Amino acid sequence: MVTSSEVGQVRVLRDRAAAARHLARICFKTGPPTCTGVELEWTVHDAVDPRRPVDAARLRAALGPYSPTTLDPTSPALRLLQGGAVTVEPGGQVEISTPPRASVAALIEATQSDIDQVVRLLDAAGLTLGRAGIDPYRHPQPVIDTPRYRAMRRVFDRHGPDGQTMMYSSAGLQICLDAGEPEQLVARWELAHTVGPPLLAAFATAGRHAGRDTGWASARMGAWWRIDPARTAPVWTPGRAGEDPVAAWTAYVLAAPLLCVRGDGADWTPPPGVTFADWIDGALGRPPSVDDLDYHVSTLFPPVRPRGYLELRYLDTQPDRDWTVPLAVLSALFSGPETVAEAAAVTAPAADGWHRAARQGLRDPILARAAAGLFDLALAALPRLDLPPALHDEIDRGVRRRRHAAERSQR
Repeated sequence: MVTSSEVGQVRVLRDRAAAARHLARICFKTGPPTCTGVELEWTVHDAVDPRRPVDAARLRAALGPYSPTTLDPTSPALRLLQGGAVTVEPGGQVEISTPPRASVAALIEATQSDIDQVVRLLDAAGLTLGRAGIDPYRHPQPVIDTPRYRAMRRVFDRHGPDGQTMMYSSAGLQICLDAGEPEQLVARWELAHTVGPPLLAAFATAGRHAGRDTGWASARMGAWWRIDPARTAPVWTPGRAGEDPVAAWTAYVLAAPLLCVRGDGADWTPPPGVTFADWIDGALGRPPSVDDLDYHVSTLFPPVRPRGYLELRYLDTQPDRDWTVPLAVLSALFSGPETVAEAAAVTAPAADGWHRAARQGLRDPILARAAAGLFDLALAALPRLDLPPALHDEIDRGVRRRRHAAERSQR
């Protein structure tokens, strides 16, 4: 935890070493791995005609006092009944971010309650949540415009149209896990990456976009890869086994180009190619602050992002209650050092398969075998989560269904 005096000492970042010290304090908070969190995002559609655009006014009316201030500057932005926060993404996607909980069962119960509340609000307005990781009906279209989103769009447009696809049409499921004790950090950090390709393949739901088959298992992740590798590529790769996660993340953050430079005006677009390290070295008119560094980190989107905990960002949105299955699988795989080591061995042959996972999904035999192996490990470790019997049985069936799909794809 950063104290006020520590923050004051590095409020203005005069050199890269000060930035590195700040990142080391805030990005990997080690300790017993006890808490789990989840962030769920959906596209939003007219319940009668899902191809019909949904504008900001209609979303404001539906969400009422739960609207975020980006959607309604006068909103009280109330929390949902179980504590979840509602945000709305630039394309009108609705997201629920839950408080972390020590019990996976409690997390599922509270999160589902908040989902049900949002569903009721939307249903009363004739709206419904999407069921896939990318909008299957509509082309990308902005719904919310803020200085941050305008700057993002302008920078992403330098690389092509995929930035707008990501901003306006994609929806993901994020699982948040504790980093663990200092001696566990490297293994948990690396496993968070190596399970990514097989689980992305197994839970891909984003094959159809804007009325056509994209040819990708996850066109959502396909768009992410094509935006800007300096901010979307994995921090860890198989060739960097055993590397210090803090040093790797610090290098990644400092080398990433700026996406936004906040100011009093409406245009936050940065000069092309200026990295945060360049800013520290004097590239802009003022030195950056700790707040600027924290904001810069929020504009980086690797598949695993450290935010004190490990934020796993590579899963597509799942239909209905299927979001509980990858949550339980990952919680089970990270439930003990032995399972972490076994999962690392299972996923080693597939650890470099990010692009194949997004493109081919379980059609790739290496990824399919790794996914089946992970599901076997998750089933064996599932009792550690101490789920109520009915929930345990529901998750068990969901995992076995996914395992059968992975096995079937190998035939």
